Amino acid sequence: MQVVVVANPKGGVGKTTLATNIAGYLASRGHAVMLGDADRQQSSRLWLGLRAPTAAPIQTWALGDDDIARPPKGTTYVVLDTPGGLHGKAFNRVMKFADRLVIPLQPSVFDIFATRAFLDQLAEHRHGNKLQIALVGMRVDARTLAADKLKAYVDSLGLPVLGFLRDTQNYVHLAASGLTLFDVAPGRVEKDLEQWAPICQWLDGGP
Repeated sequence: MQVVVVANPKGGVGKTTLATNIAGYLASRGHAVMLGDADRQQSSRLWLGLRAPTAAPIQTWALGDDDIARPPKGTTYVVLDTPGGLHGKAFNRVMKFADRLVIPLQPSVFDIFATRAFLDQLAEHRHGNKLQIALVGMRVDARTLAADKLKAYVDSLGLPVLGFLRDTQNYVHLAASGLTLFDVAPGRVEKDLEQWAPICQWLDGGP
């Protein structure tokens, strides 16, 4: 079983969008997927409640206040959506289970500073384990100066950057029905699927 954690201490960076679409991709590949929501807002859990029964199944992962229940046998992937401000015991508890960590990052100086401190915290925790970490740029308009600054920043981190996802209403409209890019005809979301290709490759175990 693989546990994929989506985390960033900054709120509003697109963690739930990333987590639900990761879960949707893995489910579309035939995996037994559970989606956990450690955020008090429970956005991922709400999204699951909207999901059509005809879509690839994604189950809820039970999360307690003091511990995380082990998923049932047969689960092949768990995706965990985490809250902003993740730190301390909650951080250690989540990282104890993580095999892969995806960090969403927006082209904002506030996001960049918050993520820098988070990466420093991760460096201490990561020592001695095999946690795989990668970044994804969220709501990036490649034509802007902010996008150029974000790319320059992530290039300096020494971590793999899986891609930069554009700001599009496709994510909003699909989320309203509990769906992802991977639940609809590819022609509807062709540009977005192109941006997701390296993310999917990494989730499948690629470089």
